[in-house]
Amino acid sequence: MSRCVKASLVRCASSSAPGRAPARRSASVCGITATSFIANTPPSTRFDADNSIAAVSADAIVLSDAAGTDTSVQTIQNTLLPTLGLPSGRLSGWSVGIAVIDSGLQPSADFSGFRFFDFITGASVPSDEYGHGTHITGLMASNGTLSGGAYRGIAPRARIISLKVLDAQGSGLTSTVIRAIEFAVANKHRLGIDVINLSLGHPILEPTQTDPLVQAVESAVRAGIVVVASAGNVGRNIQTGLPGYAGILSPGNAPSAITVGAVDTGNTTTRSDDTIPTYSSRGPTWYDALAKPDLVAPGQNLVSDAARSSTLFAQLPDHQVTTVGTVPRFLRLSGTSLSAAVTTGVVALMIEANRNVAAHPLTPNTIKAVLEYTALPMSGYDALTEGRGSLNAAGAIQLAQSIDPMMPIGSLWTNAAVAPSTTIGDETLPWAQTVVWGNTVVWGDVVDVSEPAWSQTVVWGNTVEWGATVVWGNSGDAVWDYTVVWGNCVVWGDTVVWGNAVVWGNTVVWGNTVVWGNVVR
Repeated sequence: MSRCVKASLVRCASSSAPGRAPARRSASVCGITATSFIANTPPSTRFDADNSIAAVSADAIVLSDAAGTDTSVQTIQNTLLPTLGLPSGRLSGWSVGIAVIDSGLQPSADFSGFRFFDFITGASVPSDEYGHGTHITGLMASNGTLSGGAYRGIAPRARIISLKVLDAQGSGLTSTVIRAIEFAVANKHRLGIDVINLSLGHPILEPTQTDPLVQAVESAVRAGIVVVASAGNVGRNIQTGLPGYAGILSPGNAPSAITVGAVDTGNTTTRSDDTIPTYSSRGPTWYDALAKPDLVAPGQNLVSDAARSSTLFAQLPDHQVTTVGTVPRFLRLSGTSLSAAVTTGVVALMIEANRNVAAHPLTPNTIKAVLEYTALPMSGYDALTEGRGSLNAAGAIQLAQSIDPMMPIGSLWTNAAVAPSTTIGDETLPWAQTVVWGNTVVWGDVVDVSEPAWSQTVVWGNTVEWGATVVWGNSGDAVWDYTVVWGNCVVWGDTVVWGNAVVWGNTVVWGNTVVWGNVVR
């Protein structure tokens, strides 16, 4: 852990309890003071005897979750919107606020009217030295000007609030990410923030109850902000190509976050030929053994805006894409970062669709439940790989706009019958029609009725009282147990074994190599 820790996040036992060491930065995490100190020795040796301190956490380095793609891809067609079942022009994300916590945003004709805040240097001029933030923002909300409409984003009229936390190498500190999340919560109404996108992460170093990044995410959800997080790109051994489990990163382990893995659509509209890339991180999560990801979404070989002076643009000349004219203005990338961005764009459309018919907003838990319920199960994948299935934008929007959030608890809140299937191209595909609450599959009319679980104050997976229409799965339907066999992966106690590899403690071990730290990005 010491290789990737520059500081420690010290959380006091009460909001008034001061830290003992010189503070470098302070912030309020979920109502308790979190102060970051520079620590050259293990934090426990300095703070464990201080009763005023509730917890000490690593100020771990966070990395973006995107990488270059297969250079053999020759023909590029933008099939993203059709494969999600999205007809052009009906919804645009109008006035939905998306806070993109990433490496910044390079201004261009594809982005108009966005807000920018730099949490690294405090600069007011928009910038993106790494290029990751610009790329994922384009997937969400590019207006398509530079590509002649070829690479328009999913929600082109959404309002972007770019919060810069990653440097020119795509790296940043957990404490910086937390400050950006807190800023989004504090300015939710002033800036109109509805969704936070977190296409970044670090290895899980502690349980969710003490993980400061997870707690910041949960605080944002309680404030009514939907949080979408990437699952991570730690799903395979980069030497052997063997798939592995338990690679979910923080904050993707946050119970109430919508955690998204990747799908390779094969650059076609057809959904039945989709696959899940082996790099996409699988569950369960460390310490808490939570079933993640929640769903998977397109994330392979996606073309979007490039910051032309950025590190990624310079490092990946074979991935540069030209559309209008002769100057390459786009990059083709892959990763769960992109999957999270695609999902965030769809969430913006869901919010817009519901606003058009309802007087009260959908809660983050409701949006997560709808995404899981309408997901399209994929053939040959277990629940720790695909979650509930692949993102179904058309179905999620259809169900979201049928819900009246003002209906009382226990009553039917869908105002129209919605068939549990979606037709995309020539295929009619059934929905999952289930939600994973905690580590148990919930069946029945779980999203047709206003349940206590869908309130803004309930942490996803916590104990709640369900109505009579909900059907709980039996012991065989549990997503995670103490001993589970998933395909060729044997999960036993606290150890995950696949092929000749073992995951143990806070490290992933392949052969004699420890690969936490500079993991695949």
